[in-house]
Amino acid sequence: MLQTPDAFVPLIDPPEPAPAATETLTFVFHRGRLLLRTPGLTLPTAAEAAALDIDLSRAQPVGLWQGRYCQTVWTDAEPLPADSPLAWHGMRSLFHAVDDDFLGLASRAVQLAEWARTHRHCGVCATPMQRTRGERCFTCAACGMLAYPRISPAMMVLIRKGDSVLLAMHKHSPSQRFSPLAGFLEAGESIEEAVHREVMEEVGLRVHNLQYFMSQSWPFPHSLMIAFTADYLDGEIRLDENEIAEARWFGPGDAWPEASSSVSISALLVRAHRPPAVS
Repeated sequence: MLQTPDAFVPLIDPPEPAPAATETLTFVFHRGRLLLRTPGLTLPTAAEAAALDIDLSRAQPVGLWQGRYCQTVWTDAEPLPADSPLAWHGMRSLFHAVDDDFLGLASRAVQLAEWARTHRHCGVCATPMQRTRGERCFTCAACGMLAYPRISPAMMVLIRKGDSVLLAMHKHSPSQRFSPLAGFLEAGESIEEAVHREVMEEVGLRVHNLQYFMSQSWPFPHSLMIAFTADYLDGEIRLDENEIAEARWFGPGDAWPEASSSVSISALLVRAHRPPAVS
């Protein structure tokens, strides 16, 4: 599953003394795409990063991994030298193409880079923001506004009805595959309230017996997916046609849809409740 490596040590501030450039791993992003060497899909060397004239003074600490300091930085400049071995890669394209530990680390790095890129100026008074030492925070010296990395909690729920489970195809899903229901929390709402609301809004059903399954950071762009199972209570499937293309029950005698990405919590949730006879 997409997660931070077990041996990774997160850092809020850069280590002192500063590590040598050759001992530093730098994740460089342009609008959510990661700069990698091809065809090996490895990070740029220190010399390659330096040649791109990227302002490393705005790099954000990520942590320590395999004995090396990791930092992340964004750039507005997309063009690369014609003879460069580097290329931009969307994060989804890296699923199953790079090591799981590296992918988990990159998913953390991209969220920190986007946080820094989108908080260059105060959202209240437009004053340039300053990084707060000892805390993952930008501070406005003029009005005191604080900006922490944005994390958007979202619920996911697999509804069970006897031996069957409800799967839906969301209209705006990049994969266009069947998956459990999911949706973002609204202001002032608990995660449990969001489950009941989203289920009613998207498929017109009532559920009960919510049970926590697990959670996962999901960097598209900055979500925390919190997954549950729930039991069907009553109602008939009634689709929100703005959100859901199709929803139906899948049981032991049905042909199950192809699983979504195996690095996602959605795949783990469905796999844990798929009948043994279903491949």
